[in-house]
Amino acid sequence: MQILKPLRAYFNFNATQADNQENILASLMVMAWVVEARDPYTGGHLWRVSRFAQLIANKAGISEIETAKIAIGGFLHDLGKVGIPDAILSKKDKLTDEEYAVIKTHPEIGKRMLAGHPLSSLAVDAISMHHETPDGRGYPSGLRREKIPVVARIIGVCDAFDAMTSTRPYRQGMPIIKALSIIKENLGTQFDPEFGEILLQLENSEELSHIVGHSDEGIPLHECLMCGPTIVVQSNAKNGDLAYCRACQSEYKLEVETGKGKFKVAPTGAKGSAEDLIAKPDLMLISRLINSSAKAIHHIK
Repeated sequence: MQILKPLRAYFNFNATQADNQENILASLMVMAWVVEARDPYTGGHLWRVSRFAQLIANKAGISEIETAKIAIGGFLHDLGKVGIPDAILSKKDKLTDEEYAVIKTHPEIGKRMLAGHPLSSLAVDAISMHHETPDGRGYPSGLRREKIPVVARIIGVCDAFDAMTSTRPYRQGMPIIKALSIIKENLGTQFDPEFGEILLQLENSEELSHIVGHSDEGIPLHECLMCGPTIVVQSNAKNGDLAYCRACQSEYKLEVETGKGKFKVAPTGAKGSAEDLIAKPDLMLISRLINSSAKAIHHIK
């Protein structure tokens, strides 16, 4: 299958609709990406959770098709945050109890969004149950371990691990070893013991370090001088392109580091315009994930 030219020229779907399921999934993934972009401190979160989940599923010996579904679920798991107000989603301080209660509605919002959707079976369990915990103290339904689907158990571990290792306005991201120690202390209560243990076994591998702090394969988040790691560089970026911190609107120029083939970002001193700051989904990244998940898409029951 070819890459979906980038996503059928950004949703002007044609091509005889032969790849209709991929087109529909593409629209869901772009929506999820745009929802993520509303919070400048969660850049790359969906990609990272998807990659962590795929890694754990592979190590657990889960079938190729089910692993692909888990990767899709990882990318779509926060779709319901589209219904959370910006004032809460992007708040720079810790949430109040009342605000946290609003955040906790996002699994149910996501489930309602997918009701009757032709691809619902690919992601509804991941979206609606990734905050359930083995001890029954999770949300929205307080399910216990045996009632929580495998995809939600895996994504629950991955979502928490990424949250702990990612920087927020009120705290620095934890080192990998510290985040893993917290997961170890809470196996069987907050985190699924089987899949949490698989993540722990990766402590000294390079596989985790190549995902933590990145927004795509081999592409780290870049540092805004004022806000920290908030600058997402897309996979099709070129030397001289401009990138923006969506927290403070500062403009940066991408410069290739000689001999390394990687970018560094240099502040221009300017601020991005409203047009510059419009969330532009990474169509190449989404196309790659759809291509790698093709078998799962075509095995929907």
